[in-house]
Amino acid sequence: MARYDQRSVKIVLANPRGFCAGVYMAIDVVDQLLDLCPGESIYVFHEIVHNRHVVERFKGRGVMFVESIADVPDRAIVVFSAHGVSPAIRAEAKAKHLATIDATCPLVTKVHAEAIRYARKGFQILLVGHRHHQEVVGTLGEAPHAIQIVESPRDIPSLRITNPDALVYLTQTTLSLDDATIVIDALKKAFPNIKDPPASDICYATTNRQMAVRAIAPTCDLVLVVGSANSSNSVRLTEISANVGTPARLIDDKSEIDPAWFEGVNTLLVTAGASAPEDLVHDLIETLVRKYGAEVEQHDIRQEDVEFGLPGTLKQMMRERGVDPAGRRIVRGDDGSRLHEWFESHGIPFRRVDMTLRGAAIAN
Repeated sequence: MARYDQRSVKIVLANPRGFCAGVYMAIDVVDQLLDLCPGESIYVFHEIVHNRHVVERFKGRGVMFVESIADVPDRAIVVFSAHGVSPAIRAEAKAKHLATIDATCPLVTKVHAEAIRYARKGFQILLVGHRHHQEVVGTLGEAPHAIQIVESPRDIPSLRITNPDALVYLTQTTLSLDDATIVIDALKKAFPNIKDPPASDICYATTNRQMAVRAIAPTCDLVLVVGSANSSNSVRLTEISANVGTPARLIDDKSEIDPAWFEGVNTLLVTAGASAPEDLVHDLIETLVRKYGAEVEQHDIRQEDVEFGLPGTLKQMMRERGVDPAGRRIVRGDDGSRLHEWFESHGIPFRRVDMTLRGAAIAN
């Protein structure tokens, strides 16, 4: 392969990276609908996942993205994105007689269920997260009378607490573990009797991708995170890298790389947020190898085998249209053998290094 720089850079690929089970599920829902409903208009409420390329690819196939249910014609098909929606949005869709397909990540649904359950028990809920993130907006809508949002410890003095013994915190699933811990520790200091959720609300994929960056970034000179700027979990990866002392850049794709970033860089870590397609990572690797003659290693920090089934609302629509959903499943695209095949077909030297960590992150 031709290259334009005689200096070689070692590229380390983080594993896990990229799509999580919830994103695979949400994207597959829209793919299945395009196959099931040829010629029909398909609307998605908000971006299906927070990635510019995923959204643009679906737009190219005729999918329409809306920010208001009012923009969806009566009786049309609408998909709720992976981030979830509030009961008010569901009621609005019902009033318009929309065929609703729910692609909410099951881990987000879990937080919604916790909010409902604690509110019914009379608890005040402190929701740790970003106020304007769609996931937080949806969770808040489940029990707005009981939920207050906490973005940072600075918000704690203004909280209105009626009974500190009936208090629980929940968290946005895509938060940085570091940031969440700072807020949770501050809440526990202010309210010693605050209740923990039954299990961590931060999702396994967020945890694992952050753990990989935290483990590998200190050995590298620069981190490139493939993901869109509105992807909370992608932004968090850059912050974690900075926290451990390695500069990081968030890029949508290879077109955004700046040669000036690589001055003095000998080892480069490449990872991707949970909503970033793997082909964007491959394109970036191919560009870097062509330019810098790099060697590539994948460092395996955790192995993931989580899969979510098709949503019940989609299965019901399949049955109504004479399609048996029993044989349909969501296909993951991160098979290790296919990764080796891709590198071989592009003539790129590649090896895997087992650095599997044991700990609390969920792998399966």
